[in-house]
Amino acid sequence: MQLRYSFRLYPDAGQQGALARAFGCARVVFNDAVRAREDARRAGRPFPTAGELSTRLITGAKKTASRSWLGEVSAVVLQQSLRDAEAAYKNFFASLKGTRKGPTLGAPRVKSRKDARQSIRFTANARWNITDSGRLNLPKIGAVKVKWSRTLPATPTSVTVIKDAAGRFFASFVIDTDPVEDAARMPESDQSIGIDLGLTHFAVLSTGEKIDSPRFLRRAEKKLKKAQRELSRKQKGSKNREKARLKVARAHAQITDARKEFHHQLSTKLISENQGIAVETLSVAGLARTRLAKSVHDAGWTAFVNMLEYKAQRYGRTLIKIGRFEPTSQTCSTCGFKDGPKPLNIREWTCTACGTVHDRDRNAALNVKQAAGPAVSACGAPVRPEPVLAQREETGSHGFPTGNRAA
Repeated sequence: MQLRYSFRLYPDAGQQGALARAFGCARVVFNDAVRAREDARRAGRPFPTAGELSTRLITGAKKTASRSWLGEVSAVVLQQSLRDAEAAYKNFFASLKGTRKGPTLGAPRVKSRKDARQSIRFTANARWNITDSGRLNLPKIGAVKVKWSRTLPATPTSVTVIKDAAGRFFASFVIDTDPVEDAARMPESDQSIGIDLGLTHFAVLSTGEKIDSPRFLRRAEKKLKKAQRELSRKQKGSKNREKARLKVARAHAQITDARKEFHHQLSTKLISENQGIAVETLSVAGLARTRLAKSVHDAGWTAFVNMLEYKAQRYGRTLIKIGRFEPTSQTCSTCGFKDGPKPLNIREWTCTACGTVHDRDRNAALNVKQAAGPAVSACGAPVRPEPVLAQREETGSHGFPTGNRAA
């Protein structure tokens, strides 16, 4: 199973300049590949292969006066940029054919130097390494200082250097983990649980525990409004506007990091304590078109369920997703009588068949657990982890926390 381990980088002024050149060269090669394919499409010719593009846009371009500066960066960075363009076209064609899940993707577009996120990737062929002093030594960039928040469980296969909208640098390592060793690290459990996600409480468990919603965006709205108001008053193209933009980006980055850390801690806790977990799938896209849109996006349900999914695969747990049309809020968890739909302002109701008084959210969590059936029961056999691709933008903590993090 592949996972990403991300760490903060602190390059000096010279290294930041070298990284900026690498970002720019990778962007230019990507844009040249997109334009070459678009020109071939308009002319009715077959798309050039990856080998032809490599020869023309990298090897041959370095010998020209207009692209000679491509030789200032590692060739692996340029080759990986071509691979990204190739992958973008494959995903686009697969989306057109319907063989790719998810929303329909558009054709690849050229990148801009003003994009919020810039990244380059180094594979093992680039001969990057971690020095004895703990620095990340990158070709034609130098030894960059790294803030190691945890140890790497294995030798990385590649590293991606990322610059986000807030001007922060990160190194994202791809690690191949052993599912057997990961499952052995997780404590044994015979418990199972159902989860009902919501807005008043982020999650209500079938055990009756209610986890409050942190509402990170709502709590930071006053600070964000002030920063965005200052940004709107700055003249476009000025240095003061760029400073104000960074201030807004950093405020958003703090919200994103806090939400991601909350999701990681809660998902790891649930995975470590339960062998089987059942959760209801929600139509986030549909709810985002209602008056609850800001609160729905602030909760981040999809990111949380995705964390539960890959951690369950990694540690040999069972995760069952219940369909969104299951009447979990309408059915009595005691006798199974369907009492009909109820408005959202009704948080408690009494079953007309058996007379049981239900808390709406806990009753839904119990029904989610029951709807999963024996697959999520304590007696069910654990699901064998399957290899999954490393998430590209995953920057949170991974694994089962130990020591102070577990507390």
